[in-house]
Amino acid sequence: MRPRLYLAFPAFLALLAVALMAWNARGGEPPKRVDGALRIVTMNTHYILLDARHDSPWSIQGWHRRRVAMAQVLQDLDADLIAFQEMESFRHDDDGAVNLARDDLQAAMPDFSVAASGDWRQFPSTQPIFYRTDRLRLLDQGWFFFSDTPDVIYSRTFNGSYPAFASWAWFQDRSTGKRLRVVSVHFDFRSARNRLQSARLVAARIAPWLKAQEHVILAGDLNALAGSRTARILTDAGLVLTPARGSSFHFNRGLNLFGAIDHILHDCAARLTDRPVAIRSRPDKQWPSDHYPVLAQILPGAARCDQF
Repeated sequence: MRPRLYLAFPAFLALLAVALMAWNARGGEPPKRVDGALRIVTMNTHYILLDARHDSPWSIQGWHRRRVAMAQVLQDLDADLIAFQEMESFRHDDDGAVNLARDDLQAAMPDFSVAASGDWRQFPSTQPIFYRTDRLRLLDQGWFFFSDTPDVIYSRTFNGSYPAFASWAWFQDRSTGKRLRVVSVHFDFRSARNRLQSARLVAARIAPWLKAQEHVILAGDLNALAGSRTARILTDAGLVLTPARGSSFHFNRGLNLFGAIDHILHDCAARLTDRPVAIRSRPDKQWPSDHYPVLAQILPGAARCDQF
């Protein structure tokens, strides 16, 4: 029995892997627009490495190959807000003045303006928030770094790793007059300690907004599943997380090995019109990024909130 079980175990693991990939491959088409709802997308575009080899998907040439697909996928989503992560073009000791993805997508999507952005010496450029100007008016914007000195630009993270941060923008809905804070985050994929400390800092920074019963949306790459300790810190702070079906990261190969790590969270007074969806589009067989865009439709102030 033991030899047979031993031989059967690899086959069982292979079947389990196939089943998990099939389960995590679930995505969907963009839902129809719901009257009054804000359509919000989170999209990790992947860094562009200015000195990478030409055959790398993350080189300048790699970006040129996928930028049309990126613009097409995002345009098809009919979003009001798009929170980006890893939207940076860099090389060692680069000054931060070049941002190919931001500039190319802004040119391809003229109905959008850019918030959470500015001169790289005063505002980190990696996590801009695109917004539709006919729907939203920008009131304010800011950032804080996941660091012991969060208000010092480009501070290294808690364990001394590369700088990482949250960008935010404050909007007013032109049709309803309601105001909304949108926070874009990207947590460390290597260090669990960094992820947890970053989530705690985000929870502390949004606490005054939630206490004032402002509408708050947090979107981004948490590098954490919905049931993780990282996610629980944010939900314990007063946000609601409904995970997208299936995987949101696919290794730039369509390999859907685990559940969503890109999420859109909202305050408890808001309501989703339907479950967030990871969009699997691949125009002309070209992946826009190694992440899928995740779309949610949110009705701010559509529910009762008794938390505070």
